[in-house]
Order: sequence, then C-alpha cells, then structure tokens
Amino acid sequence: MSEKLSRRRYVAGTGAALTVGTLAGCSGGGDGGDGSDGSDGSDGSDGSDGSDGSDGSDGSDGSDGSDGSDGSDGSDGSDGGDVPSAIDDYLSDANMYDGSVTDLTGEDEVTVSVGAGSNGLAFDPAAIRIDSSTTVVWEWTGEGGNHNVVSAEDSESDFESGDPVGEEGTTFEQSFDNTGIQLYYCLPHETVGMLGAIEVVEA
Repeated sequence: MSEKLSRRRYVAGTGAALTVGTLAGCSGGGDGGDGSDGSDGSDGSDGSDGSDGSDGSDGSDGSDGSDGSDGSDGSDGSDGGDVPSAIDDYLSDANMYDGSVTDLTGEDEVTVSVGAGSNGLAFDPAAIRIDSSTTVVWEWTGEGGNHNVVSAEDSESDFESGDPVGEEGTTFEQSFDNTGIQLYYCLPHETVGMLGAIEVVEA
C-alpha cells in the first residue's frame, strides 16, 4: 500500500510540475521556448503561442506606420513620419496624442474636432501636418462643455476663436501661410490636457 501511495505521489507531483512548467512557458511570452529546456515543443514553444509574429509583432497592430485610421479622415492612414520635438514636448500630456502626427498634406482644407474623446476634452487629431496656405477648420462636437481655440505663447502664429462655446457645429477657421509649428489649447481645459499642434510645411 505504501508503494502505491508513493507512486501516486510521484505521478501527482510530476503532473503538477509539468503543469506549472507549461503554464510558466505560456506566460513567459516565449522566452526560452526554443526547446533548449528539453521540451519537445508540444507545449507551444514551437511558435504556436504567437511568438512567430502572429501576436501582432508583424505590424498588424498598427506598428507598420499606420495610425489606425482607415483614411476616412482624409489622410492616407500614415502617421506622418518624424514628430518635431516642439510638438512632442508640448503634447506630452495631451489627451488623444499617441506620439504621431497625422499627415494631411495635399489638402486645401482640413478639419479638427473640438471636444473629442470619451470625455469631450480633446482635439482630434491632436497633431497634424499640413501644407502652407491650408485652412484648418475646428468644428465643435458639443461634448465636454464650452471650448475655444487659443494659440500658445510658442506658436508661430497668433490666433484665437474667441469666448468658449459648447454648441455642436460651431466652427473656427484659420489659414496658415507661413511654415512652422503652431501650438494651441482650449483655455478652460488647458490644464486637463486639451492641447493641439500643427506642423506647417512648404507646399
């Protein structure tokens, strides 16, 4: 009887060790899943756990240069390349800023939503690139309270939409003829990250 008990303990212990080893291999993200630990690969270490790139590392997660858009916003879906440090620094705490610039060059007129995001406290897109002489139209969504558009101190140009308003469909237009960096904010919500930026490039 003691021989059976010890055999059961051995089998149970071995099963538990294999289960723990398999789970550790799965949660380890494929580190050490090359079979060098003596496994035959049947625990998923042969790449079937996604380490072959099917986990999105092949660019399907948007890392292929797209900003996740389908181009319906007038862009071709690209992130616009390098982000000028002045924009990246200014927008470091901005709502809806993902570290990229939406490239809208080639357009005569572009639209930025005012009061975007789940709480209505963002500009969308937060950062855009346009050609000189392009007109930017800020359009209010009616979300997040009263907003306005005010150029920041370090902006290349001075512009302001006026008093904060909240009515959906309100618009403010500004053409940018000179190249440079345009930085702006919503006065009532500047401190909570309602910031935006425009890179104006030579057409």
